[in-house]
Amino acid sequence: MRYLVSSCLLGVNCKYDGGNNYHQAVVDFLKDKDYVPVCPEQLGGLSTPREPSEIIGDQVVTQGGGRVTEAFERGGEETLKLARLSGCTRGILKENSPSCGVTTRYDGTFSHQKIPGQGITARILREAGLDLCSEMDLLE
Repeated sequence: MRYLVSSCLLGVNCKYDGGNNYHQAVVDFLKDKDYVPVCPEQLGGLSTPREPSEIIGDQVVTQGGGRVTEAFERGGEETLKLARLSGCTRGILKENSPSCGVTTRYDGTFSHQKIPGQGITARILREAGLDLCSEMDLLE
C-alpha cells in the first residue's frame, strides 16, 4: 500500500508562508511505509511563499481578493495523476487547507474560523476513490 502525503506534514517548506506543518505523528506512522509527498498548490503553479487562500462559495480567493480557483483545481488534478502513476490508494492530507482539508477548512473570512468541508484536492481524490485521512486522525 502506498500513501500520498501532504509535503508540508513531512517538514517541506511549501506552506503559503514559506514554512511547513511538520507533524511527528505522520512521520512516525510512515516510517515503515511507502509514500509519495505532494504539494497540490505548488503542482497547480502557485509560488512559495504565496498569499493565503480560502474557499468562498465555489471559488478559491486570496486574502487580497485574487482568484486562484484554476490553480487549485489544476493542482488537485496533477495530484490525482501522481497518485495514479505511483499506485497510491490512500492519502494523509493537511486538515483545514483549501487544497487538502479532509473534513474541515477555513470559512473564507480569513479569521481562522473553521467549518465542515473539504479542500479542492481532497474532493478530487475522494471522488476518484482514494481513502483519505488527515494528520489529526493519526492522533486518535
